[in-house]
Amino acid sequence: MTATMIAKLQSHGIRLADPKAGVASRRGGAGPSDHKAVTIDGVTVMVPVHTAPAFDSPFQASAPDADGRVEVTCDERRVGSLNFPPRPRFYDRATADGIPYSHIATLHGRDVLATTILQTCIRYQSRTKTCQFCAIGQSLAAGRTIAHKTPAQLAEVARAAVELDRVRHMVMTTGTPNATDRGAAVLCDSAAAVKAAVALPIQGQCEPPDDDAWFARMRDAGIDTLGMHLEVVTPELRQRIMPGKASVPVERYMTAFAAAVPVFGRGQVSTYILAGLGDTRETLLDISARLIALGVYPFIVPFVPISGTPLEGHPSPDPAFMASVLQPLARMLREGGLAAEDVKAGCARCGACSALSTFEKLLPAREAA
Repeated sequence: MTATMIAKLQSHGIRLADPKAGVASRRGGAGPSDHKAVTIDGVTVMVPVHTAPAFDSPFQASAPDADGRVEVTCDERRVGSLNFPPRPRFYDRATADGIPYSHIATLHGRDVLATTILQTCIRYQSRTKTCQFCAIGQSLAAGRTIAHKTPAQLAEVARAAVELDRVRHMVMTTGTPNATDRGAAVLCDSAAAVKAAVALPIQGQCEPPDDDAWFARMRDAGIDTLGMHLEVVTPELRQRIMPGKASVPVERYMTAFAAAVPVFGRGQVSTYILAGLGDTRETLLDISARLIALGVYPFIVPFVPISGTPLEGHPSPDPAFMASVLQPLARMLREGGLAAEDVKAGCARCGACSALSTFEKLLPAREAA
């Protein structure tokens, strides 16, 4: 399938003849949620399966055959096939005190271990501050996770995921615990414990801390790449959609990026941007140009509504809009010397939530020089 077809699947979602096929998916909770991982032509992507657009999607997946292959049709016309990554074996284990490993960390994509260290957030506790697309508290309320994963628990699960399922890198994100280090301290403690247990590249994700000295501390603790996620770029949209997080302005992110890149290296700092919430194509490409000039990888993904959030009825962006952003962005990344495959760990390295890395791979050879 082409990058454009992947973009269409991620925008429209897919109807499953057998909803139980593949790794069990989640409704609500910390993202990516309401998705299922599928592998298309050797590329693993996250595709919505529990959203309103997915229920009405023109794409439908058959039940897996004896070899696990699934036929995909669009308006009853065959467009390709896919497979589901197998259920990870570490999901069958539990800690000595009975906590399932899957409550501590989960498999994202095909080979990424992901955890939300703190399943609470100062932004989420107030209707006037919460990000309207966020469902971090739903997993906890549903009993699918625990509020605080300890460094020892994370190290135990990470070691098992590497040994049993050949996990290749790890994403550590966290709810924002305070308005000072904004999660950097808990990331340091967790990364140090995991690195002491297993050699696994780690991405840490948090809001920009108040003191740039945290970047060196995170690197020294074992964090290989850093994600500080803008999500929305236009100030007015940020204030409306994510009022609490908007208290940290875009320009603070830019100064934090400028300070973090010399610590982690070009291309090893990234930001996650949600396309489809109102930022224009020009806005997205303009901010991307600024980020790339700093050495930051702008990972732009289509917005997917999550059940139970204020934006659960908001549509995903049109596939043509996504292609109009991702295709030129791939060229900009190439010209700036950045590439998803060079990122050591994290969302950009995985690439499953966006067709961006596929657009990168489709660039003509002459542009790769």
